[in-house]
Amino acid sequence: MTIEALPTAGPVRVAIVDDQALVRTGFRLVLDAEPGIEVVGEAGDGLAALALARETAVDVLLMDVRMPGMDGIAATAELSARHPEVRIIVLTTFDLDEYAFAAIRSGASGFLLKDVRPQELVAAIRTVASGEAALSPRVTRRMLELFAAELPASDDATGQRAARRPEPGRFDALTAREREILLAIAEGLNNAELAERFFLSESTVKTHVGRVLQKLGARDRVQLVILAYEQGLLG
Repeated sequence: MTIEALPTAGPVRVAIVDDQALVRTGFRLVLDAEPGIEVVGEAGDGLAALALARETAVDVLLMDVRMPGMDGIAATAELSARHPEVRIIVLTTFDLDEYAFAAIRSGASGFLLKDVRPQELVAAIRTVASGEAALSPRVTRRMLELFAAELPASDDATGQRAARRPEPGRFDALTAREREILLAIAEGLNNAELAERFFLSESTVKTHVGRVLQKLGARDRVQLVILAYEQGLLG
């Protein structure tokens, strides 16, 4: 699977999914005032979010986790499978929430607390729209340590399908250097730290990271950490 980069031209198209109308209104007010961001739709549950993604071009989707009917975890898994070009940011009430982690494992690119500051919300949206993750590998590793043992390998906390594992043998396609880069990413190293460790330029590091993402069919570094964990590559 190849994840295509999002287009940089034009505004970032955002959809808001939350069962509370006041929450949706609050986020919309913040985003409508931000240049370069356009709110293109709202939904009150997971099923409505799927319909919205089918009918409307969306770059970034803000997804509540706990909703009646189809919740945010199941909706994230479905959206990741059907619309891999859509980046998902999970909205949660609790930091290091096992439900937020389940959604990230299902394909979300990060999570935000619902009381996030406006500037942090905007920054996270722009970050995931550029193809990066709004969650550091270090936080991902911590969430794996806290919650992964509670989640079956093929199911998330609600019994829904979790993140897809790479096809058998796909890790074998990595070169020795790419495998080293993958493990270092899983430790939480950023590009500058990777360059220092492996005595490479940052542009060369970016090339290696891009190849690892492509070969493993991962949309961002967070998914790389999860895939490495599920394959038993992390000690």
